[in-house]
Amino acid sequence: QVQLVESGGGLVQAGGSLRLSCVASGSGFSLSTMGWYRQAPGKQRDLVASISNDGGTIYADSVKGRFTISRDNAKKTVYLQMNSLNDEDTAVYYCRMSRIKEYWGQGTQVTVSS
Repeated sequence: QVQLVESGGGLVQAGGSLRLSCVASGSGFSLSTMGWYRQAPGKQRDLVASISNDGGTIYADSVKGRFTISRDNAKKTVYLQMNSLNDEDTAVYYCRMSRIKEYWGQGTQVTVSS
């Protein structure tokens, strides 16, 4: 059974940085596409960034040039480096693993104060 555990969220001032981590348990990590999504209060959950099993990346327009997704298959971990944060980045950030099935983490809160 796959479980995803996110960490690294918190409160940061505008212009600051955070790095989120998502550790997977179970099998299939290296063959899976990993993604970070976020959901602000009253809004839908949207893709922030994803990375395929061969390292291809996709970013939402709103985070291009500021966020970087990466993965370490040996550690079964995906990262999201977030720089130049602004208040529009405030949300709960979720990790998603997808291959044949999809799995979600419990989310980690990121709050950016202006």
